[in-house]
Amino acid sequence: MTFISRRDLLKRAAAVGASPLATKSYLGPAFQGGHDVRPERADLHDGMGGREPLENLTASEADLLDAVVARLIPTDAAGPGATEARAVRYIDRALGGPLASSRPAYTSGLAALDRFARSLHGKSFTDLAPAAQDAVLTAVESGAATGFTGSAAFFALLLSHTHQGTFGDPYYGGNANFVGWDLIGYPGVRTMVTVVDQERLEKGELKTNHKSAYDYDTFTKASGKTGGR
Repeated sequence: MTFISRRDLLKRAAAVGASPLATKSYLGPAFQGGHDVRPERADLHDGMGGREPLENLTASEADLLDAVVARLIPTDAAGPGATEARAVRYIDRALGGPLASSRPAYTSGLAALDRFARSLHGKSFTDLAPAAQDAVLTAVESGAATGFTGSAAFFALLLSHTHQGTFGDPYYGGNANFVGWDLIGYPGVRTMVTVVDQERLEKGELKTNHKSAYDYDTFTKASGKTGGR
């Protein structure tokens, strides 16, 4: 079950999501023009314990996705995981923008995943114990999930988006409180790195600055608005 191995987590995260995700190709049309599509850095759940209003996922889809990402990057003694990073919040919002083309895949894929879990264990995925959830995801990852055509491709999609939501720039709704960057030791976005800073970074001594790319004037949100400067 390599997808939940923390031994490879740093290498995998550094390859796919530790950067600020601020390139034009990644942002997509929803973030490049017109308006910002989400409130900044709100919690997934409100102070009364209810869920923050969803933008694209249904409540049942979000509950199921919550359970899935909690196993893909679990919370354990090494630190917080995708749940605390609010990876589902990122995915929900991005499905209305840069990940919009993946919305049909989530509709069919999440339903197929839950059907497979019920066929295997007689319960919804969200009601299974962690070990049983891992067994379901292992079968989905390997393409061995009976009745779930294209399960391996859907698993790869889920894992990629979970990495983005856990390790991407907090501006886009995930990596809440910078927990993803802290998990992999990413020191934060910097507009300039001196030779001394580089040496300290290599030694693991560079202090984390907990700043989004958009906390700098250089990366102004004006580029995401009509008539940006």
